[in-house]
Amino acid sequence: MACESYHDALWETVPEGLDPPHLGLRRAFLLERVAAAAQGGDPPRVLDLGCGEGRFTADLARAGAAPVGVDVSQEALSRARARYPELDLRAIPPRGSWALADAGFDVVWAGETIEHVADTAGWLSEVRRVLCSGGTLLLSTPAHGRLRLLLIAFSPRRFARHFDPGSDRLRFYSARTLSRLLGDFGFEDVEVRAAGGPPGMRQLLLASARRTRY
Repeated sequence: MACESYHDALWETVPEGLDPPHLGLRRAFLLERVAAAAQGGDPPRVLDLGCGEGRFTADLARAGAAPVGVDVSQEALSRARARYPELDLRAIPPRGSWALADAGFDVVWAGETIEHVADTAGWLSEVRRVLCSGGTLLLSTPAHGRLRLLLIAFSPRRFARHFDPGSDRLRFYSARTLSRLLGDFGFEDVEVRAAGGPPGMRQLLLASARRTRY
């Protein structure tokens, strides 16, 4: 099955209009950081990478940003275009370079996306390429702290469910490993914090990092 068909098949199993996980936390984080990244009088140019049905792209537009939403799934983009016909929504390939200009964005937002990426090195290289000098990467991904990993390790049922080989989730990050990854790819001022859920069992990582200036 081609990659495009694979991603479309995954989206066809998702009910339309389903709220993204941790919607309120992620929206507040995104809009606060995008507002901080705004420079001068121009609206910040934001790439919503893995935009899905376009919920965050629409939020960004309402907040005064100039967003572009992209996804590898035509099914997701069809839903987004039906709900938000006014938005700039585009398809990108699952592998290789994106048809987006170098240094074309002040901010890249990747909500619950990086854990699904097979070629993380290529993906982050493209993120760096499309970000302007000193631009900001914002992302969220499921958290894998020590207590959560212990609970998974000591429960065969939890382990089997969490690491299901049929799942579309390919990567698993802790705050430390995500910070190291972003630093290795030339991002500075890396901040990763856990959110959502009780202490010791946080469910979400929220990360921000700045592209090195050139």
